Amino acid sequence: MAVLILSAFIFAVDQLTKAMVKARMTPNQSIPIIDNILHLTYVQNTGAAFSLFKGRVFFFVVVSFAVIAAIVYCMIRLPKEKDFFKLPLALVLGGALGNLVDRLRFGYVVDFIDFRIWPVFNVADSAVVIGVLLLLYLVMFDSDILKSLD
Repeated sequence: MAVLILSAFIFAVDQLTKAMVKARMTPNQSIPIIDNILHLTYVQNTGAAFSLFKGRVFFFVVVSFAVIAAIVYCMIRLPKEKDFFKLPLALVLGGALGNLVDRLRFGYVVDFIDFRIWPVFNVADSAVVIGVLLLLYLVMFDSDILKSLD
């Protein structure tokens, strides 16, 4: 239950921050927070990470549904002693849902966190990346986790 609350929290923060950006900024507008280090830059991303494969919204919607289904399956199938794997899965789930909703509603994902040395991203992207990194770390030390999902 706690993992679903975490996923819902990430989803809510992601959608709230994106709504604030859409309400207060115009596309491609940039507001410096810390000059030349951190800006809020409103980007409408029709692609994936780093704006790769722009315009393939349907493809990313299908992939998002598949990822979400796989995460839910894993969460259900994980044995009790492997519950710690649910934390990174919850991060990925919340982020995947946040970006999926954008694609379905707008046909693009709202990105706005801009460190100038990295492509513009959002809260959902951050949750997905952190979740995947945690998951990779855990799998490195518990290689039999995949067997427990059978």
